[in-house]
Amino acid sequence: MPADSAAASTPHASSGRGEASPALLRPAVFEQAEGLVAGFSTRAGGVSEGAYRSLNLGLSTDDAATRVSENRRRLGAATGFAPERWVVPRQVHGDRLLRATEPGVVRGYDGLVTDRTGLLLCISAADCAAVLLADAKAGVVGACHSGWRGTVKQISEKTVAEMDALGARPGQTRAYVSPCISAEHFEVGDEVATQFAERFVRRPADAPGLEKPHVDLKAAIASQLREAGVPEAQIEVSPRCTVGEPEVLFSHRASGGTTGRMMGFIGFEA
Repeated sequence: MPADSAAASTPHASSGRGEASPALLRPAVFEQAEGLVAGFSTRAGGVSEGAYRSLNLGLSTDDAATRVSENRRRLGAATGFAPERWVVPRQVHGDRLLRATEPGVVRGYDGLVTDRTGLLLCISAADCAAVLLADAKAGVVGACHSGWRGTVKQISEKTVAEMDALGARPGQTRAYVSPCISAEHFEVGDEVATQFAERFVRRPADAPGLEKPHVDLKAAIASQLREAGVPEAQIEVSPRCTVGEPEVLFSHRASGGTTGRMMGFIGFEA
């Protein structure tokens, strides 16, 4: 289905305070879900400078905390969820999931699910994918951080199962895989490539011009979602690549390691 076709907020849109509003990507897959707020941030619409220009949302970076806090306030204004209502995991590239019942920073988790309204589940990213999920009928949402390690650990599939335990149904669930590193740019060593099914790996012997294997992270995540029971027609995969669009999206790889963080977010309004 069309991806990122409902992009909202341009980089120069007004917030009503004489400032630029965050430029957000709004997944088309969630358009019909009443009361659901979901999206993915880009670099535009914040106050950070230099390598973190401009909407850096990562407090774990070396950016000034005051700037990151202002960026988060702006995202809160654009989404209708103030930062005090966010659930933000301190991600560790694992597969632990939390059933969130209150806002705050939670350590050691890479996935969140909730059946509570008024909470915004947030996933940070700068090449990894933020996977957002919702069963609007059941009133259950989920979000997970799926880099290559999380993908190998099948965190997307596990998030769907955890939502199921809260009353969601995979057949009713819709999913969005955010912009992340594309197969074109995701060059890896054999020690990483061998952890993926061969259908997600492009090897030098099969693709002229490649020096090392390349992994199709998006395809691997989408496959996990299908295997978990989410219908293919209800899965939206962004075509955008963080490495290929460094002026629009933060990329750890493209920047050499010094960069900001974007955020995938999802929640039902109270």
